[in-house]
Amino acid sequence: PVSVADELARVLPVLRGALTLGVPVSVDTCKPEVMCAALALGADIVNDILALQAPGALDAVASHPTCGVCLMHMRGVPGSMQGDVRYGDVVAEVTAFLAARAKALRDRAVDARRIVLDPGIGFGKLAGHNLELLRRQRELLAPGYPLLVGWSRKSTLGVLTGKAVGDRLAASIAAALAAVDNGAAIVRVHDVAETVDALEVWRAARDNDASTDAVHEPPPYP
Repeated sequence: PVSVADELARVLPVLRGALTLGVPVSVDTCKPEVMCAALALGADIVNDILALQAPGALDAVASHPTCGVCLMHMRGVPGSMQGDVRYGDVVAEVTAFLAARAKALRDRAVDARRIVLDPGIGFGKLAGHNLELLRRQRELLAPGYPLLVGWSRKSTLGVLTGKAVGDRLAASIAAALAAVDNGAAIVRVHDVAETVDALEVWRAARDNDASTDAVHEPPPYP
């Protein structure tokens, strides 16, 4: 495990640089000390794969007046998460867990608009569980919070396609489109430009929007 001191030494210099880019910055950590330091420096969002279960983590977020927070489902910790992957109903269990963690924040007077939920694709789940979460993803919206989903390059895509991690671009884009089509508000991706292009086409096909009228015009040949 990485100590608090080591994590701070790694994260804060990178965070200082990221904050100069003029975009919202999310810090991925489970440690309340790192959360507090990052938020004090100017981070906008805390992303916690333990859903603020570490002692002091809930208070670290609740004490900040505006930061966003992403709560993820995972059994155990990364080193042991694949050791217990038995579920009666994976969608129901993930939904109940995330709803309970969001309630813990709401009980500390954190505005619901600051909360995003992540089902934790690939974290303590087999390929079948991950696909079930995708098929029934709209059920995860029941607690009433936006959903963030990360399918990019995940091992389940390798199971489905037989492709190595570096060759999963097409599968990652397909999964991102399926996730958005099933209600995801945010997708976490490695290949940003390609995913944006795919989503633009998806939106144009879905929406009857006057802004897409240009696609019916002939190209401006000289």
